[in-house]
Amino acid sequence: MRGKRSKQYRKLMEQYCMTFGFREAYQVLVDAEMVEDACRFKMDLAAGLERTVHGKVKPMITQCEIRKLYEKKNEPGMREAIELAKNYERRRCGHHPDEYPKPLSTLECLSSVVDPKQTGQNKHRYVVASQSQEVRRALRGVRAVPLIYIKRSVMILEPMADDSAEVRLREEKAKFRAELKKKTPSAKRKRQDEDDDGSDDGADEEAGGGGGGGGAKLESVAEKKKKKYGATKEPNPLSVKKSKKNPQQIEEERRRKQKQEAKEAAAAAAAEKPKKKRRRRAKANGEGEGEGATGESVAGGTRDAASEGGDE
Repeated sequence: MRGKRSKQYRKLMEQYCMTFGFREAYQVLVDAEMVEDACRFKMDLAAGLERTVHGKVKPMITQCEIRKLYEKKNEPGMREAIELAKNYERRRCGHHPDEYPKPLSTLECLSSVVDPKQTGQNKHRYVVASQSQEVRRALRGVRAVPLIYIKRSVMILEPMADDSAEVRLREEKAKFRAELKKKTPSAKRKRQDEDDDGSDDGADEEAGGGGGGGGAKLESVAEKKKKKYGATKEPNPLSVKKSKKNPQQIEEERRRKQKQEAKEAAAAAAAEKPKKKRRRRAKANGEGEGEGATGESVAGGTRDAASEGGDE
């Protein structure tokens, strides 16, 4: 089986399982013509059905179909087909030879088994493997009936019928709506509910005549309400329209800017100007002492002259 077709068949059977409740081992109703073609093409019918539906199968054949094979037992190759059909589980269709000397047609027999009450539903979830186009055309009107046939020694699983596809689509929409209803409220909604509950409790306690503890609780509730979660959102600067300034404001701003630049330039110049360092001369010890003695002699002579003048 080609990979692409195998993938399609697996997906199709998964849809049947999820929407209509099919499960392994799948009950496959085969007709007499399907058994004959399988023997003619030298196919293992059970293995081919398992590869097609991607799961274990339980082949079943009705009483009318096995009677049709026995009627052709003298034809070449029919003995092998009869032996193959004997290995399959017998599905009692209720058409006994006493009441129906001649077996019913494949359409009547399989329709009575798949949809006995004519409700348009495959209640027992049968998979039908039939070579009759008439049978497959009629069973497409019954919802949830996978149809299989053999074409040129290749086993083919038909796409889902329109009625079955509509039912599957409605089921998916219903499940989607149910999931939307089951969704829990968002975290923001939860926080708001908690804040509302807290504010109500604080108001009740204050009304009840609580002392200093009530005021503290009210303050804590107010702080909790003021608390912001996450960073504050600001408008996009690229989308904000710039404010227009009149000429007077522009002139004042220019003057202020010039004054500021002048101050900064003066401060920079003062910082760069080097300060003058005061240097002290170092005097020799002899010169200092001589100057001290001379000063003292001069001062003494002056004092003597002053004293003499006074005496006179």
